[in-house]
Amino acid sequence: MDSNEVDNCHSSSKSDSSSHSSSESDSSSNLDDSLGELLLFIKLNEYYSRFHKEPCMISQLSGRQFVIELLTGHPNRLFDFARMDKNTFMNLCSTLRGLDFLQDDRSICVEESMCMFLRIIGHTTRNRMDAEKFQHSKETVSRQFNRVLKAICRFGTQIIQPPNMDMTPPKIMGNPNYHSWFKKNDCIGAIDATHINAWAPASKQIPYRGRKIEVTQNIMCACSFDMLFTYVYTGWERTANDSRVLMDAISREENNFPLPKEGKYYVVDSGYANMRGSLAPYHGERYHLCDYRGRGRHPRGAMELFNYRHSSLRNVIKRCFGVLKARFPILKLMPNNPIRKQKRIPVACCTVHNFIRMQSRNDIIFHQYQANDLQVVDEESSEVNQEHIHLHEDNANQMSDVRDHIPEAMSPYKFVGFVQVMVVVVVESGVGVMEGDVEEEEAGLVVE
Repeated sequence: MDSNEVDNCHSSSKSDSSSHSSSESDSSSNLDDSLGELLLFIKLNEYYSRFHKEPCMISQLSGRQFVIELLTGHPNRLFDFARMDKNTFMNLCSTLRGLDFLQDDRSICVEESMCMFLRIIGHTTRNRMDAEKFQHSKETVSRQFNRVLKAICRFGTQIIQPPNMDMTPPKIMGNPNYHSWFKKNDCIGAIDATHINAWAPASKQIPYRGRKIEVTQNIMCACSFDMLFTYVYTGWERTANDSRVLMDAISREENNFPLPKEGKYYVVDSGYANMRGSLAPYHGERYHLCDYRGRGRHPRGAMELFNYRHSSLRNVIKRCFGVLKARFPILKLMPNNPIRKQKRIPVACCTVHNFIRMQSRNDIIFHQYQANDLQVVDEESSEVNQEHIHLHEDNANQMSDVRDHIPEAMSPYKFVGFVQVMVVVVVESGVGVMEGDVEEEEAGLVVE
């Protein structure tokens, strides 16, 4: 091979290598341009998404307009929505404003916040449902719920107050079935516990479960005979028994339990100890009102008569629980809120309960539970698995003497109980007596 051919080979190889390197540089620059365009597109999309969001709540009826429509519409609409009448609703909002517990937000007034809160506790709705109804974000609804919950719990410290222990309740004064005996030792109210639905993480559910599979918490309440709550104690697990909860409420000063004065007491059921300040029924005798319903099941003897009157008097706390759970279904289906928040919700419900009772004596739900002998079936009662509380002998003997004195005071009376009533019918030939169908009705007590 001559020198010319060698030079041509070298020159061709150099040209090939230079062309290859130039193509690689071109492809690399193209890739860099593509990546730059992609990054620019991502940044522009983030910027547009942040400052040019697509509207979500676009309904023509805003939350404020909806509340105005409720307040100016038919009264039944507001009652079904807020579980109270218009006057009570407006008074509640104005009271919280006046006490500076709740004020208008930047874009939400007190009335709208209150409607959000009452809809959740009165209809067991979730935040996303209120967000759609009132055309706000879920975060806004949650924030407003917490604001109202805090305000009502603060209001509860003023409206859930101990009863007047210097005066015999009018229900006892005006009823001969109670006045002759319970007045002498001044019964001031009733105490009982009930279970309400709760939510807890799986690792903490065992103490909140009982014989049933539901997760619940045990709350103890005291009430007056006017169906007003006078004390509310929440936060105990379902497995905690009533006596233990009561003793804890009494023993800890920060609980502010309204201890009765000397000679005063609450009526309690057999799940509590018969100790100073609480009068329990006789064990081993029929007690509940349902035990005395029907033919031939009237009280027999002084102890059963005492238990019957005691149960009828204590039934007021059962009716209070009935009103509370009928008005606020959230107590039967608690959302997955933190435990601390779940403790405050029953307090808020009891506060609204008291306010409605004070403001509206003709409330429909209260009227349904007005009868003294109304038998309220509490499916979440906590009258089982009660532990024995060891009391000081003087403490136990004092209330035993009070309890024994009441049946002794009944001894000058003859209990007629239930008598047969002959049904008199008018026939064409005159007046006849039909002896076939007879009924039983309470005759009461007569003096011999």
